[in-house]
Amino acid sequence: MSIYPDLFLTFFRVGSLTFGGGYAMLPLIQKEVVEKKRWATTEDIVDYYAVGQCLPGMIAVNTAVLIGYQVGKKRGAAAAAAGLVSPSLIVILAIAALIQNFADLPAVQSAFAGIRVAVCALIVNAVWKIARQGIKDLPALLLGLGALGAAFWLKVSPVPLVILAGLFGLALRGRRGAPESPESPEPSEPPEPPEPPAHRLKGQGAGPK
Repeated sequence: MSIYPDLFLTFFRVGSLTFGGGYAMLPLIQKEVVEKKRWATTEDIVDYYAVGQCLPGMIAVNTAVLIGYQVGKKRGAAAAAAGLVSPSLIVILAIAALIQNFADLPAVQSAFAGIRVAVCALIVNAVWKIARQGIKDLPALLLGLGALGAAFWLKVSPVPLVILAGLFGLALRGRRGAPESPESPEPSEPPEPPEPPAHRLKGQGAGPK
């Protein structure tokens, strides 16, 4: 199969099985893109989400475009974005005229309440997997807790948090210093010439009497 239909179908599955927005897609993207297709690593997905959150538009579509571009350049980006938005477009067109008649039904509200709980559990599971990959030392842990506190209590926008976290990483790398390049081996001294055998020395030392 060509990579472009594969990208379209992969993100079509992600879009079809997701309820709750961009963050709810994170577990499915992790499973489909990282574990099954191996198109990206967990670190790549975290970076794409961070960049997608700072760009205009929906974070899920931005992330799909970044992944598709990495796999198949411009056509890959278009295939991934089309696959992601197609299920929502189809469903919205199908129920747009009926939503007013069914949205207030107790059964529908209960079903969506259960779906939201399951989505929250999937997001927590995906965040835990990513945190184990990204938080590897004490500065990273403190940075994560600080960003969580700023977002939760101070209601700071994700954009400055991502920018400040990037600057923090650069400053930390500069403080630690660039990795030292391996030292070039010192030139070895030429081996000493072997000593002549003892019988030659005796022969050379014996002169005419």
